[in-house]
Amino acid sequence: MSRRLPSTPPTLPGFAFVRVLGSGGFADVFLYEQNMPRRLVAVKVLLAEVVNDEVRQMFQAEANLMAQLSSHPAILTVFQASVAADGRPYLVMEYCASTLGRRYRVEPLPLSEVLSIGVRIAGAVESAHRQGVLHRDIKPSNILTTAYGHPVLSDFGIAATVGEATRTDSIGLSVPWSAPEVLRDEVSGTVASEVWSLGATVYSLLVGRSPFEIPDGDNGSAALGQRIERAKLPPTGRTDVPPDLERALAKAMRRRPAERQASALEFVRDLQAVEDDLGLRQTPVDVEVEEWAVATASDVDERTRVGGGHAIPATRGARRRRRVSPPAAVTPEARSTGSGLGAGEGRATSRLAWGIAAGAVLLAGLVTAAAAFIVLSAGAIPTVAEVRSEVGPGGVTFSWDDPGIASGDAYLVNIDGVDEPARRESTIVVDPGPSDRVCASVRVSRDGRTGSASPEECVDLGSAAP
Repeated sequence: MSRRLPSTPPTLPGFAFVRVLGSGGFADVFLYEQNMPRRLVAVKVLLAEVVNDEVRQMFQAEANLMAQLSSHPAILTVFQASVAADGRPYLVMEYCASTLGRRYRVEPLPLSEVLSIGVRIAGAVESAHRQGVLHRDIKPSNILTTAYGHPVLSDFGIAATVGEATRTDSIGLSVPWSAPEVLRDEVSGTVASEVWSLGATVYSLLVGRSPFEIPDGDNGSAALGQRIERAKLPPTGRTDVPPDLERALAKAMRRRPAERQASALEFVRDLQAVEDDLGLRQTPVDVEVEEWAVATASDVDERTRVGGGHAIPATRGARRRRRVSPPAAVTPEARSTGSGLGAGEGRATSRLAWGIAAGAVLLAGLVTAAAAFIVLSAGAIPTVAEVRSEVGPGGVTFSWDDPGIASGDAYLVNIDGVDEPARRESTIVVDPGPSDRVCASVRVSRDGRTGSASPEECVDLGSAAP
């Protein structure tokens, strides 16, 4: 099948066409030079033959999503969106000269770089999830490299809002990096399926091929799909990859979604733990937090690392606590002489020094106690006591009482062993399909951690009244 020729680049006021960057199924990407401010930009333009009301709405949704998220340092920046004179919608984006999609297949990436890329991209995905957005196409070729060498996630073209990615959605799939439940068309995207794609992407960067690709073997979509369905992840085969990283990737790509890391942030923590064990500097993760957390966070006992306005929970690095030398003892001679001062001045100075030291010790104790209180309070994740069920024409409605969740918390509802996308609502309607029995339990998620699950509520539809 021959590739189509790129469309004619549109005439855009304030921009001068330079060259073609690439072509896709629905759009072309061109390099333009913007006149003011003067810079190179990538312009994504929809094909005229695919533009209709539905596609136009999808394109506008992509523009809005990327504008909403592009302030994140690991998400591609969108500068503007508009419609060309010929009627084709376009996006003006940050220009990145290279993608990992080309590089990782021709040269092995250093382990430290792969870990850093994984942390930064997973942080971007976590931030998108907190904004209620699923990317749904995480893979190496959608990771671009800026002029300063920083990885950024691009192409939210098939992104969806968390909770709106239903089982009937029809989306373009990148099979090698798609989770089994997505290939089975059970869901089009969930937090759990994004964790799978993150694991598959990090694995690919380490090995130079997608996880279930066989060199010189049958790597068609059908064959890949069958191997992904079995989810028997082979080891990376790299001698520099430690067992903890092999286990973290295997966990991210387990067949059952509930057995994977509960969030992209939990996946980040696994990668940071590997960095720490290898003696590497931990890559910071950029995740938006509540303002109160930034204002009150401190580095007391290294419980929380703070950098760039983001509070990052410490992982295993806390074991390597920096030892602080105690203050030098004050000898009787020094107390009496005041190091060359007169006796009265020396005693007064000594009393003042001791007073300052005592005050500092008291203040440090209060700060430590307050920080400990904050950490302990933040760690108490509430538990849903009971889940109720009601059978109706639209399916089974499960509901529960708010156990006291905070503004950044979310509910993780498990339906028959599969986690649904995170939600804030304390109710969910489930279509049981042909099943005679459906069960649900609820956990509260906070900062990538999950609390205890509620007692499971099951409905026997064979005997339930409609």
